[in-house]
Amino acid sequence: MALNADDKAHIQAIWPSIAAHAAEYGGEALYRMFLSNPQTKTYFPKFDCSKDSAHVKSHGKKVLDALTETVKHLDNIDGALCKLSELHAYDMRVDPGNFPLLAHHILVTIAIHLPDKFDCLTHEALDKFLAVVGCSLTSKYR
Repeated sequence: MALNADDKAHIQAIWPSIAAHAAEYGGEALYRMFLSNPQTKTYFPKFDCSKDSAHVKSHGKKVLDALTETVKHLDNIDGALCKLSELHAYDMRVDPGNFPLLAHHILVTIAIHLPDKFDCLTHEALDKFLAVVGCSLTSKYR
């Protein structure tokens, strides 16, 4: 699955509004994932996984900051995520099924906070982007 020019334009148009709230939106998406999919907390044994905890906000910010960097490289997502892919596959051994779970919660969070900017085409583009990111992050698992 590749992003087309329209997808890239929609992603780049909304992303500054997302990046400006990386800790808040990232933390909320992560918390939603932990709440809805408690098995995902196993990768964070030392975290306070409660809503608005410093751990959740900090890691959520890291996730959205990594996505922000990836948005700068939409023509080379695999290259932008190479080191992160290796980290998740070889060091942390994250279940690849967790990436689509988090992607879903990121979309929900964005839809809640940016309803005026989250039209159907932007939703589709972000969904595609997060799917491509998930594929890239799991590429080292094969």
